[in-house]
Amino acid sequence: MNSQVYTSTGEEQTLEIGRKIGSVLQPPKVILLEGCLGAGKTALTRGIVSGYFGLPFDRPDVRSPTFSLVNQYEHHGRVVFHIDLYRLDTAGEQYSIGLDEILSEEAVIIIEWSEKLKVPADYQVNIRLWPTDSNRRKIEIPNELWPS
Repeated sequence: MNSQVYTSTGEEQTLEIGRKIGSVLQPPKVILLEGCLGAGKTALTRGIVSGYFGLPFDRPDVRSPTFSLVNQYEHHGRVVFHIDLYRLDTAGEQYSIGLDEILSEEAVIIIEWSEKLKVPADYQVNIRLWPTDSNRRKIEIPNELWPS
């Protein structure tokens, strides 16, 4: 996989990077986000959803699905599923939330804590995030997700 590493110097820049990714997405696409706690996965997701829907960053209201496990966003016939696997350790737990059915949807699916994914997914691409200090993040993005 050919990819580039970008540096974000804060949340606004992470949102803008996500917005650029969202602007080129074509479903079905499963985006696997990998990164430690506080790496910026939800901020990047907010930007992706914003770019995909063509909306400002505060619309739709994208929140971490840590407790709901799955959030679904819709706008003008476009659908994004936002999934958090942090608390789901086994394939059985992942199947119990209907993950296999979600992964078969003609939608954009964004999975936080994707390193825990036990259910097979087609059309997947990986994005890695890691902090370099309290404000900076490195974000590794496959070339196919970055507008030319």
